[in-house]
Parts: sequence; C-alpha cells; structure tokens
Amino acid sequence: PIFQDFVGQGKAERWSRLIITLFGVVGLIYGAIVQQFSQTVYILGAGFVLSSLITIPPWPLFRRNPLKWQKPIETDTKSSSSESGDEGKKKRK
Repeated sequence: PIFQDFVGQGKAERWSRLIITLFGVVGLIYGAIVQQFSQTVYILGAGFVLSSLITIPPWPLFRRNPLKWQKPIETDTKSSSSESGDEGKKKRK
C-alpha cells in the first residue's frame, strides 16, 4: 500500500480547505443572485466531491517526502524470553 507522507497530509488539508471555501463563497454568491439556497448547497456539495477526489487518494503530489524508517534490530528470541520473566519483579526482604 502507498500512503501520503506527513507533508503531503498538510498539503491535502490546505487544498481541501481552499477548495471547499472557494466553492462555498461562489455558491453563496450564486445562490443569493438566483435567490435559491438549494443552488448554494449543490455548489458546496460539488466542491466537497471535487475536494475529496483531489485530496483523499495518495496522488504522487502528496508522496514527495517519504519517511526514512530505521532498520529493525535483530534480537535472539530464545535468550530474551527467558531473561525477561524476572525483569519486572522486585525482591522483597
């Protein structure tokens, strides 16, 4: 699976807010001109759908800064399981 990185998530959020705000303002102005609130809602809904199509999928625009993961540490499971049983217990006098 391919995921958006942290920088890409920030970009997607900014784009989403910008698109929805722009469509909201345009819808409000158009709805006021034609005196139909339903037109405002339709335009805002179209903005939401467009924003979702642009920002939800992990497009390459949002995957330009991948995380560099550390390599896992190889441990011996036999020796660590026998020693870990007494680690959390304190001896009482």
